[in-house]
Amino acid sequence: MIFTETKLSGAFIIDVQRLSDERGFFGRSWCEDEFAAHGIAMPPLQANLSSNPKRGTLRGMHYQLPPHEETKLVRCTRGAIVDVIVDLREESPTYKQWIAVELTADSYRMLFVPGRFAHGFLTLEDNTDVAYQVSAKYAPGAERGLRWNDPAIGIEWPFEPVLVSAKDAVHPDFQPLPVAAS
Repeated sequence: MIFTETKLSGAFIIDVQRLSDERGFFGRSWCEDEFAAHGIAMPPLQANLSSNPKRGTLRGMHYQLPPHEETKLVRCTRGAIVDVIVDLREESPTYKQWIAVELTADSYRMLFVPGRFAHGFLTLEDNTDVAYQVSAKYAPGAERGLRWNDPAIGIEWPFEPVLVSAKDAVHPDFQPLPVAAS
């Protein structure tokens, strides 16, 4: 795997290193040792799949409060998305900054999302599927969201979403994460 660190510390774009021949290619999409070599300890505890029939579907921006924060390894398995993450770590030099990465089924590219980041995506094609491995089990009481168009963050989406859930449309204005109880 080829790890490229983004401007957000701890967030990586991961490309499959392809070993190709007449049959096609073979490559790894997960290796505990390779992730550990990049300072990533992420035992996947849950795997999620999102199916999105319509181009312009926006999902996000989701996160879970500490101590239930999730790290995610996200890959588009059909179609294409713009995947966006926001650093919510107050101690981080990139606090409240965001990046957008295009993930397509054809590229096999993945995005590693650290804990205490908000995550969401916008579909670029009809019939787009997204798969992600998650380091923590879903904890309904810890679920939160950041509004996709919150001016305090200023995410620049490639176009206006055409479908946003009622829940995602009404996330509150940005607020710092509470400190986890020790």
